[in-house]
Amino acid sequence: MDTRITIADLVSAKQQNRKIVAVSCYDYTTAKLVSQADVQMILVGDSAAQLGLGYDSTLPATMDFMVSLTAAVRRGAPNVYLVADMPFLSYQAGINEAVKNAGRFVTEAGAQMVKIEATDAYLDVIKAVSNAGMAVMAHIGIRPQSIGKIGKFKAEATTSEMALELTGLSAQMVEAGACSLLLEGTAAEVAEIITKRCEVPVIGCGSGPACDGQILLAHDILGLTQGQTPKFVKTYGNSAGITIEAIAEYSKEVQAGQFPDRGHSYHMKTGELERLREFLQGRA
Repeated sequence: MDTRITIADLVSAKQQNRKIVAVSCYDYTTAKLVSQADVQMILVGDSAAQLGLGYDSTLPATMDFMVSLTAAVRRGAPNVYLVADMPFLSYQAGINEAVKNAGRFVTEAGAQMVKIEATDAYLDVIKAVSNAGMAVMAHIGIRPQSIGKIGKFKAEATTSEMALELTGLSAQMVEAGACSLLLEGTAAEVAEIITKRCEVPVIGCGSGPACDGQILLAHDILGLTQGQTPKFVKTYGNSAGITIEAIAEYSKEVQAGQFPDRGHSYHMKTGELERLREFLQGRA
């Protein structure tokens, strides 16, 4: 990929019915690998607090942490469209704080869009960030940052009443200035209706096949995640097993004295060892 993907490219993909492939990752090395596949978008998600730091929710992610990760991903994938996740309390404290924090992702980390988990209470935030000249992805449906309030996640828009509410909210987000939507854990039928009604790209996360694009965590795609995963996750590799096997083999060779061998060690220049020995013997 020789040229950087832009929001215009994503809109064009929607208009031409070309699916947008998005991956969520958090580090330079993984981003560099992702950029070599046919992927148009990377999201640096606040799920890094869970998969990177071991917390049980996304809430401990801070602005400094997320900005550093986003900058690392940009260095690894300079031409993939880059979305940064606004962490908990980075936009809830007010419009000015939200615009300032969104701006940090753009100026310090090279993000092209910021993602905000939004209800109708944050329409003014979406509008303010958009009016400040930054692209916004409105994250609706299941919103992980609300775990402290709701206690447990469940699929969204599974009844007609819930569907009408979410459909209306999606329209409000676009009207407020959102350049894209992320639908998480939303009934596939409703996600299809929203996708057809919205002129902006709609990225699905567990929201059925009709969205303009799909996103999964790189950890899940690669099979690095151990334990239970959400229903919508599909694994395409066994990196956890391969990693454990490789490290176990390394451990075995170290304990047996087989690693490092001569080929994996540095050596003195010809004749220098003899000179060193003579020097040491003279000092003795």
